[in-house]
Amino acid sequence: MSSTTVPRPIEPARPIEIVPSVLPADFARLGEECAALEAAGVDRIQWDVMDGVFVPNLTFGPDVIAACRPHAQVMFEAHLMVVDPDPMLGAYVDAGCEMLIVHAESVTHLHRSLNRVAELGAKPAVAINPSTPIDAVSHVLDLVDMVLVMTVNPGFGGQAYIATMEPKIAALRRLIDESGCAGASGAGIDIEVDGGISADTISGAAAAGANVLVSGSALYRCADGLAHGVADLRCRAEAATRA
Repeated sequence: MSSTTVPRPIEPARPIEIVPSVLPADFARLGEECAALEAAGVDRIQWDVMDGVFVPNLTFGPDVIAACRPHAQVMFEAHLMVVDPDPMLGAYVDAGCEMLIVHAESVTHLHRSLNRVAELGAKPAVAINPSTPIDAVSHVLDLVDMVLVMTVNPGFGGQAYIATMEPKIAALRRLIDESGCAGASGAGIDIEVDGGISADTISGAAAAGANVLVSGSALYRCADGLAHGVADLRCRAEAATRA
């Protein structure tokens, strides 16, 4: 657990959701991997879409995701770590992604991009990199169902958690709560964290106010299997919100 001291969220915590990144999965059998994750009790599955420009890596196109969609019923979210995501939004919705996450740093007109996601019938979400202040999303809270705070610099799996993001998470939770904004769907705004989430770090992120927690490498390394790893992460996060 991180030793960073952060204020507690001012509102009761939103339900904890455990979300695997499929980056560490066996790419030769991604459909089976998605089915195994669903069986392990995950709440949704994240697809890290990278273009080799906005981040230094290449990953999944919409055709790969579409091929995996019949293998699981849980929600798919596409984390679009790409330059100018607007032209490809429709392709990822058509592939079966129910939530699209665009980076505030990668779009010219953030309002327009988020509105377009909603027009396509998906849940809009926005991500910010570690060095990006929460001011970048303060004026689009009414257009999103979730804000993703990166706890690593995006581009690769297996990086170390940046614990100094916890005060940023707490500040964002206060901003959302104090604004009274219920988000795009009217059901409230989740805070997701992505990067370095493991049994050792998840409590700090959850205590700061994050309720959607993405785990990749650490989850796949669990010696007792995916189901045990998901349950353990959920237990630790829920305990942190009650502490």
